[in-house]
Amino acid sequence: MSRRKKHHGEHHEEHTDESWLVPYADILTLLLALFIVLFASADANSAKFTQMAQSLSAAFSGSPSVFDNNRSIAPEADASKPDQSRTEGGAKDQAQLKETVELLKVKQELDQYIQNNKLVGDLSASLTEDGLMIRIKDSALFPSGSAALRTESQRLATEIEKMLAPLSQKVVISGHTDNVPINTREFPSNWELSSTRAINFMKFLLSQGNLKPERFSAIGYGEYRPLEPNTSSEAQSKNRRVEVLIMRNFRIQ
Repeated sequence: MSRRKKHHGEHHEEHTDESWLVPYADILTLLLALFIVLFASADANSAKFTQMAQSLSAAFSGSPSVFDNNRSIAPEADASKPDQSRTEGGAKDQAQLKETVELLKVKQELDQYIQNNKLVGDLSASLTEDGLMIRIKDSALFPSGSAALRTESQRLATEIEKMLAPLSQKVVISGHTDNVPINTREFPSNWELSSTRAINFMKFLLSQGNLKPERFSAIGYGEYRPLEPNTSSEAQSKNRRVEVLIMRNFRIQ
């Protein structure tokens, strides 16, 4: 009898302890839960979220799962109703894309005008996250130390006005100078010179009668927003400019 008991005890010792499988399965489930949460944070589509949760739950149905009641994690998607946040986001993306295409078309027209009239160096256009930036060298618009628009530069201003007419965006016109001080009766400092140049250019655009004045504003920055440090005559020449910013209605984040 005692010999049988001893043999029975040895039989139990031969079995591997499998109690570790339970916490291991729980760890797997928690990792899957973390994956689902991260997926939901990256994609707001609740229908896709729920579908993926159900698939993972089915794959690991042999272990305790937090997905058995996944309605508490993600609301059930109603196939008959579109996700409002996703719909709004998609509409905004489409509006941004449409506006970008519109601004690119204006840039292409301006680039072609620059090439045809040999204005490289006097006029440039670049598309930024704020909108379409048009830069005009001061000598292409005004005599030195003056804010009176040149007669020959009015053709350039008229072409820009035609490009602005079909658009709906707000337009900011800014004047810039180099760091060489000015002190005349009309312009006591570069502030007055840059501001008056911006205003005069804007007034000429509006005088054509095709633009809505409420879309426009003008500002002078003087010498305080240079494109390059004023360490050479070439850099100073680049800094003396008028900028026309066509601001995006749907700014890219």
